[in-house]
Amino acid sequence: MRKSLLPVCLSLVCSMLSFAGVQVSAPQNGAKVATSVQFVATATTSCAKGVSAVGIYSAPYVLKFVQAGSKLNTNLNLSPGTYNTVVQEWDNCGGSSSTPVKLTVGSGGIPTGVHVVTPGNNATVSAPTHYVASASTSCPKGIAAMGVYTAPNQLAVKQNGANLDINLNLSPGTYNTVVQAWDHCGGSSTTPVTVTVAGGGGAPGIHVTTPSNNATVSSPVHYVASASSSCSKGIAAMGIYTGSNILAFSNNGITLDTNLNLSPGTYNTVVQEWDHCGGSAKTPLTITVSGSGGGPSGNPNAKTFYNLHRQKNQWTGYGLLKPAYAICPNCSPKGPEVSWWMNPGVASPSVSGNATQTSIGGSTPYSDVLWNNHLIGDFSSQGLPDFSKKLAPSLHDFTYDVDFFVPNIQTSQALEFDINQFVNGQSFIWGHECRIAGGHQWDTWDNRRQVWVPSGVACNPVSNAWNHLSIHVQRTSDNHLLFNSITLNGQTAVLNRYDSPTPTNWYGVTINYQIDGNFAQQPYNVFLDNLNFTYF
Repeated sequence: MRKSLLPVCLSLVCSMLSFAGVQVSAPQNGAKVATSVQFVATATTSCAKGVSAVGIYSAPYVLKFVQAGSKLNTNLNLSPGTYNTVVQEWDNCGGSSSTPVKLTVGSGGIPTGVHVVTPGNNATVSAPTHYVASASTSCPKGIAAMGVYTAPNQLAVKQNGANLDINLNLSPGTYNTVVQAWDHCGGSSTTPVTVTVAGGGGAPGIHVTTPSNNATVSSPVHYVASASSSCSKGIAAMGIYTGSNILAFSNNGITLDTNLNLSPGTYNTVVQEWDHCGGSAKTPLTITVSGSGGGPSGNPNAKTFYNLHRQKNQWTGYGLLKPAYAICPNCSPKGPEVSWWMNPGVASPSVSGNATQTSIGGSTPYSDVLWNNHLIGDFSSQGLPDFSKKLAPSLHDFTYDVDFFVPNIQTSQALEFDINQFVNGQSFIWGHECRIAGGHQWDTWDNRRQVWVPSGVACNPVSNAWNHLSIHVQRTSDNHLLFNSITLNGQTAVLNRYDSPTPTNWYGVTINYQIDGNFAQQPYNVFLDNLNFTYF
């Protein structure tokens, strides 16, 4: 396993491109805290491309957590002792900045209860009102949930876990709110917070930032929207309908930011919110998705296999064990060395309403699970055996496009997405690995040396949210591999790395999907949706 690598600016110009800062709301510098420490931070930068990610170092070169975007809110479990932690941001211009936070983590004597970061007691706030809080307990089973009461017996919101981060839409006035935690032993604790919500603000409804009505867009289509309501209990959820009764996406809260993979055509979409009083509001958006189903080049001859994630019987799973990581001939999906399964037809979490759950477990640390799908040629799962051997050799351009969701990305050692072509006695392996535990960076596969090559491109998928990935590769006219580009959550990195093929007796086009176990082989799930493969 590789050591974590700090981002390196390759040009002195970088130091002049951006100025950034990290504001840490919690914990306070010099604080004495319990072993579960809540970190809340916001980063800013003058880099025109914005902040790429925010992370926490518990010691030099020990990156304990990283979150894509400019905000961070997480709990870290730290053993008793003194820590010189650092909260750091990295921007998209190659710059970074950090804020040190010294902590003393206690083994006992830390009061249990509810700690409210924001809002402050007796504060005057605007709507929506942002609540950030954490809870601790002497119950060995931990905290079950947290919630906010806006009045006696009026539970406005409740979230599972030991931390809470929510926005509440409250009408102007003074509220004696209470933040409460419930533990798994039947106990609870509370912290009262009196807030005055100032008047003003816009009318209830939905504000859609993108796309605009009657716009012509490309797929995936980026939706950004927010909602407000006169309901004193606030907004429950938001969603997107792509057709009558077709709920393509939904999430809890008052904001929405997601990408939808839509085939070319015109859609009468609707962005809708539902509040905690039983009401709702909606905004219709007519959009035209351009293109002919082709890849990034828009080639009219391109063809696409859609929703490959739903085809459970077309995927073959294998266990891979260290140190060789070759296919384990004796491993069973039931373990014990490594276990795995694939479960299609998942309605939530889902983008399309029909996602697939993939899972890894087992008892052997650093074990992996590989799923393989033969698309064209030998053992084709798509009805394209290519007996004449004319189709596969004619193909030079490939795009692997998928949405994926990991409840806690830090449990993954790495995620891998591969495109493979076997023609004319040559093997072309476009391997792409998003290292998580190994430093949050993309690696690509060196065919000749059989090793991973660091790309220098950050890979920061977001936990508990849908991430959109698109990988574009080419086989050049002189039969070399070209790793063209990687796009993750709207950020495109152009690699333009060339490689050489190796000999093979295989024939056709296949794709791989792999999830890797970490040092403790912690079990985890990855949900897939809209897995499409385009070729020409």
